[in-house]
Amino acid sequence: MTMGTEGLSRRDALRLAAAAGMAGVVSLYPGRRSFASADHETSLLVEETSITIDGDRFGAIAMGGSVPAPTLRWREGQEVVVQVTNRLREPTSIHWHGLLLEGMMDGAPGFNAYSAIAPGESFTYRIRLRQSGTYWYHSHSGGQEQRGMYGAIIIDPAEREPVRADREHVIVLSDHTADHPDHIMRKLKVSEGYYNKGKRTLGDLIGDIRRDGLAKTWADRRDWGDMRMDPTDLADVTGYRFLANGKGIQDHWTGLFKPGERVRLRLINASAMSIFDVAIPGLPMTIVSADGQNVLPVKVDEFRFGVGETYDVIVMPTEDRAYTLMAEPIDRSGYARATLAPRPGMAGEIPPLRPRAILTMADMGPHHGMDHGSMDHGSMDHSSMDHGAMDHGAMDHGSMDHAAMGHDAPVPAPPTRDGPPQGWDQAGTPPGKRALTYADLKSLTRNADTREPAHEISLRLTGIMERYIWTLNGHKFDHGGPIRVNQGDRVRLTFVNTTMMAHPMHLHGMFFELENGQTDRKPRKHVVIVPPGKTVSVVLTADEPGDWPLHCHMLFHMNAGMMTRFIVTPSSATATL
Repeated sequence: MTMGTEGLSRRDALRLAAAAGMAGVVSLYPGRRSFASADHETSLLVEETSITIDGDRFGAIAMGGSVPAPTLRWREGQEVVVQVTNRLREPTSIHWHGLLLEGMMDGAPGFNAYSAIAPGESFTYRIRLRQSGTYWYHSHSGGQEQRGMYGAIIIDPAEREPVRADREHVIVLSDHTADHPDHIMRKLKVSEGYYNKGKRTLGDLIGDIRRDGLAKTWADRRDWGDMRMDPTDLADVTGYRFLANGKGIQDHWTGLFKPGERVRLRLINASAMSIFDVAIPGLPMTIVSADGQNVLPVKVDEFRFGVGETYDVIVMPTEDRAYTLMAEPIDRSGYARATLAPRPGMAGEIPPLRPRAILTMADMGPHHGMDHGSMDHGSMDHSSMDHGAMDHGAMDHGSMDHAAMGHDAPVPAPPTRDGPPQGWDQAGTPPGKRALTYADLKSLTRNADTREPAHEISLRLTGIMERYIWTLNGHKFDHGGPIRVNQGDRVRLTFVNTTMMAHPMHLHGMFFELENGQTDRKPRKHVVIVPPGKTVSVVLTADEPGDWPLHCHMLFHMNAGMMTRFIVTPSSATATL
């Protein structure tokens, strides 16, 4: 992911790092410090390679010799060192997604005085592990993540695991294509609907008229035409091969079990652009962790899986047969497949792909009627600027119903004989089956900080569709002011999605607490999906000083500008920054 070097100067970044208590920040570069005291050391070589998917060869980038990269298994409380050597002909980087760490070790070029690793050079990351759970690591440079630079991180708790399992498997879902990421971006810039192969046809029009009547159908077509949008445009990029642990649907990856065992699946969505609906037909799942953080167990049959999210589930297969884990992208352009089986070589039944939903005017929420083709959001001054200096204390939060902001369970709408499911949140869940919603998530432990936020920051997710520009508050990255708060501040972020696309929003260095109706057990997440036309709110305690990226985790949305800086000014250095 291209973070760029614009924004804070290196001098300012070093000052921020020093003020944040990162003593000797320059000495963290390779060759400047001994790492003999580390509990765990790993070396990763980044290099061009090729991979085989269902018999076809594709170019890729490997870390540690494989795609996905090797799973890194550590323990809470350890100090770990990872030395990365770049054998590419371009700069690279590694971001430790979801980990709490010093800003410079976060691995985002242009932030916290960190620079990308030049060709032929090495960088040594040093991390004191302050958490446990399922996380992952990936490149934060250009489109390298799309080309295979991702891998799993498992951090075992220092104490006993709260959920018992007899065995576990890590399953990394991803998308891969022969098309270079630079070529994909150029195509999207030429036409934002370049990859939309599912546009409505005359047959769809006739079917809609029969179902809804001529007047309603004509009004719907007129509204979409006025906005220069297409209700079938669920995904910006199609044509992917969808992978499970680097394996295609013919070379399907298999995880073994003994009937009657409790099996923990650590699932990671490491794709560049694909939101999946995940189910194991015939085998219910119990969600026990979201984004590495333990939640009260909730039994479901499926869940929607945003880019960058992780979920841990417990399954208990009792029959001596194979089960298929199906991960269908929301545009239903293919699927990833994994198999759970008692013996190698077994294969489960492959269910047919579900119908693809189509967007409705309700997915545009209060933004219905916006002309996303001609509106120049770049001219709109919505920048959050310096929130540390704003008087948020006078804002009336008591009248705002944050529990209702985009978290209500979707109204069940199974596929009908007359057409596909209507609305972004309708996955075609079979009757009688339960799909996870964010409202179901409840932290296993009580939130440490239950103060009412003193600061409220609104972030409008915006864009210019015809030019494929994605923005926050109408500004591309570093074209508007950063968000700036003080260490220890309690902050509410309200994401208002004015676009027809879902955006999984990710904050480095800290966890969100999702406002989903819970009081003192809000689930902690590092990625939150904001559906099209919806509003989602989170709160956080700004307890990690640094200059942190806040961005959409859709690779091409972020690279097209949907990112800002979330700067936490250390309380001891406020006067000097």
